[in-house]
Amino acid sequence: MASKHAHHEHSGEGLVKAAQSALLTAGEQWTEMRADVFTALADHDRPASAYDLAENVSALRGKRVAPNSVYRILDLFVRTNLARRVESANAYVANSHPGCRHDCIFLICDSCGQAVHIDDDRLTGSLIAAAREAGFADVRPVVELRGTCAACN
Repeated sequence: MASKHAHHEHSGEGLVKAAQSALLTAGEQWTEMRADVFTALADHDRPASAYDLAENVSALRGKRVAPNSVYRILDLFVRTNLARRVESANAYVANSHPGCRHDCIFLICDSCGQAVHIDDDRLTGSLIAAAREAGFADVRPVVELRGTCAACN
């Protein structure tokens, strides 16, 4: 049986406000550009690339936004726990509980691209323990399982 991690899931405007609060608590600024990038990311129902987000924000702002600017903001969001990077897709998802620090596991559909995150602190804790036994410090498990979701199956 999986060990579940309890946290409050945010969505919509509540998610944007929680992200803003978490970023300010981390000592960073919540600029209009960061707000636009986060809102665009949160609006995607699948992992989004920096190029996808640059297009969305460019349309919103009525002027071109460079993907490298979006990458810098996404790096900040990952560092401050506002977003998670789906490594195998080189894409990002908004963290629906930005004030909660833990590792998550992504289930990624090879058919539709949907990414679902689940929490299992027992599993990720075992991975961290194994890494520490091997002499590693400051490890962050990145667990991604690929398959076919129930809707595509």
